[in-house]
Amino acid sequence: MVGVFQATFAHLDSSSGVAGERFLGLLVAVFFVYAASIVVSTIRQYYRLRHIPGPRIAGFSKWWLLQGETGGRMNLECYEITEKYGSLARIGPNDLLTSDPDLMRRMLNVRTNYQRSDWYYAMRFDPSKDNVLSMMDDAKHTKLRAKMAAGYSGKEVEGLEPKIDKNILAFMDLLDSRYVSLAKPFDFGRKAQFFTLDVISDVAYGQAFGFMATDSDMFNYIEILERQMPKIISTTVYPWLVDVLSSPVFKSLLPSHKDALGFGKVMGIAREKAAERFGPNKIVRNDMLGSFVAHGLTLEEAGSETLMQILAGSDTTATAVRATTLHIMTSPRVVNRLHAELDKAGVFGRPLDRIIGDAEARSLPYVQAIVKEGLRIFPPVVGLMSKVVPKGGDTFKGVYLPEGTKVGYCAWGIMRRREVWGDDASEFRPERWLEATPEKLKEMESTLELVFSYGRWQCLGKNIALMELNKVFVELFRRYELVLVDPTRPWKSRNVGIFNQSEFWIKGYKRQLE
Repeated sequence: MVGVFQATFAHLDSSSGVAGERFLGLLVAVFFVYAASIVVSTIRQYYRLRHIPGPRIAGFSKWWLLQGETGGRMNLECYEITEKYGSLARIGPNDLLTSDPDLMRRMLNVRTNYQRSDWYYAMRFDPSKDNVLSMMDDAKHTKLRAKMAAGYSGKEVEGLEPKIDKNILAFMDLLDSRYVSLAKPFDFGRKAQFFTLDVISDVAYGQAFGFMATDSDMFNYIEILERQMPKIISTTVYPWLVDVLSSPVFKSLLPSHKDALGFGKVMGIAREKAAERFGPNKIVRNDMLGSFVAHGLTLEEAGSETLMQILAGSDTTATAVRATTLHIMTSPRVVNRLHAELDKAGVFGRPLDRIIGDAEARSLPYVQAIVKEGLRIFPPVVGLMSKVVPKGGDTFKGVYLPEGTKVGYCAWGIMRRREVWGDDASEFRPERWLEATPEKLKEMESTLELVFSYGRWQCLGKNIALMELNKVFVELFRRYELVLVDPTRPWKSRNVGIFNQSEFWIKGYKRQLE
């Protein structure tokens, strides 16, 4: 490029020195006008949100936002920001972060005027197709949710609870036959994700992938996805990257349904399973995919939605299983009280092939307190999921939010907010759910609900996830005494919007059942 300019100027000089000088002057002028416009735009952007505190660099650049989201400790970075600057803090030129549950409910309620921001554009796991998570058009999103609601509720999934029970039994058998009975340690981080991947595939397609049966990371799905997640989350900071990456120039670098390994392989399975439900020789099953198709999802939509639920549903539930298990097993007080409740309910005397029912688990107060406290102390999803301030702006608790500003979710801050949870908010203490007054319990319940989002954007998979959690801790702790191999280094945990957790080494010992 430099050579081209030099040659151009040489030609102009040889033909007309005056013309060359004019051209050079014009070029310099254009450059300075462009630079000045960037400076003016940056200053205007800074002043627009100057009344909201945050890191100094955040007013001028997305650098804090990028390193915060991709650095591996996003949950803590965001929490530390709200602890330092307050429950509404600036983290980018046009980006805010809130740890105020009232503001979250204001943005998420069914009659809100707030909209999804372009953060969601990066949730197109297949860049060529939208899904219920990535869709930003409200009308289309509502219509799509309506088609999927019955399937996610379980009402049209034949034998939903027995499917989950079958996979919990397979999970227990895997731990028992290959590790506990042989006194071998196991990476509970991986095993928990094998379990949740098999559950969601069984519920979705009527057939589990087989992660537990093979006791392996099939087609290196988990390993490859963990490597790719920082790159995926970076596109939430710069959503235009999605279009760049899906262009013909770069598309070959993205996962493809033709891949033999990784996320591309799962894309291929999702596409294949969806295709089986269409055409003259279509398969008809009463599973989640069958419900989607029965309610009008197209072939393309069915493939996209099942792909999304595999990725989103397995990772988040696995995190809840891992984190809550870690907190239970490292608190003898919690283990003893859980055992006392299970003993009183007669759970210990039952055959091991009889999984506790969802309805019974919901009736056990301490089991429910553990599930809730696990989700509170370690919320599985901490992505910003930013919403856009509506036209005309908004004023919240005396603070003006200009139109078009993006406001993100600080999960760690909300779930450790002392005004809601008390001075021991950083402690795993299920008893708080049993001690609270009716008014306080209502406040706690409505705040915890934000883990699954709220209102028009509430997670469709909430009921299935809670059914898994209601059962799995009962079955783990009625069978085994679980201990950490190295209490000083319990696991490797990184967060880039969702958690990657591995090397969670545990040894299990069979409990003497009465």
